[in-house]
Amino acid sequence: MSPDSSATGPAPGSDTDRPITETPIVGIIMGSKSDLKTMSGAADVLRQFGIPFEITLVSPHRTPHRMVEYAESARKRGLRVLIAGGGGAAHLPGMVAAFTTIPVIGVPINNTISIQGLDSILSMIQMPAGVPVATVGIDSAANAAVLATQMLAIHNARLADALEKYRTTLKDRVMRTIEELRKGGFQDDV
Repeated sequence: MSPDSSATGPAPGSDTDRPITETPIVGIIMGSKSDLKTMSGAADVLRQFGIPFEITLVSPHRTPHRMVEYAESARKRGLRVLIAGGGGAAHLPGMVAAFTTIPVIGVPINNTISIQGLDSILSMIQMPAGVPVATVGIDSAANAAVLATQMLAIHNARLADALEKYRTTLKDRVMRTIEELRKGGFQDDV
């Protein structure tokens, strides 16, 4: 998916995957093209839930005016949640949170300038009072999208139901694995 592109979710036809609207309601942003590999995990999950999103580059260091404009216009453009990935000092999530009142979910990225993502995660979780950034684990863009879905599901029954089904699917996978291990000699008391 190219920068500044929008997506509305899976192919039409499936009732449970139908988008809420055609207008993006989640923004996925990152500071560099190299972050796209990690951040595409968020796009995959949002597509699965049929949530329309946009994805673009917004660098706090190389395009600071674009970052401010993006953050300040997010609510007016219909965005309800932002997922912001950042590596190294990871200024993007916090700076964007300073310019908008919609929730920002930070994704610390372990990249070539990062200290295994630890610098990124610390910069996100140590935000000053009044300017929070919800933060997921290092390289956990998919979890950021699940969290965004949970936020949106507060007032959307279709998404709430989809999340219930998603959790059931996760449980069923684990139960199948347990059964496969039992058949292979797995002992419960081990």
